[in-house]
Amino acid sequence: MLTDEYRYKILKRLEINPEINQRELAQELGISLGKANYCLRALVQKGLLKINNFRNNQNKTAYLYLLTPGGIEEKAKVTLRFMQHKVQEYEALKHEIELLQLEAEQKGLLEKFDVNKLREEK
Repeated sequence: MLTDEYRYKILKRLEINPEINQRELAQELGISLGKANYCLRALVQKGLLKINNFRNNQNKTAYLYLLTPGGIEEKAKVTLRFMQHKVQEYEALKHEIELLQLEAEQKGLLEKFDVNKLREEK
């Protein structure tokens, strides 16, 4: 359940804001609060994350999520794996676009389709 994608996103987010609460983290990642809790516990269990209690201004218990040295190393590794995965996705999409473009051209649906031109228009 704790994929490289979520591991990467969680570690990155906690590195930026160690005081984020689980509800905010879940909302930013588009996952349920239960899944966020599960992922955080899994990272703690693996020794990648340390959770400290502290009190905020309203005297409510809050948590500080700190990456351990192992967590920092894992973040670097998972960043590379995540990036490789995204490059593969990009290449697959690029190939699919080329095939669709060729098919559309063969059927006379449109003239030479220029993906780069579309990027410039945005």
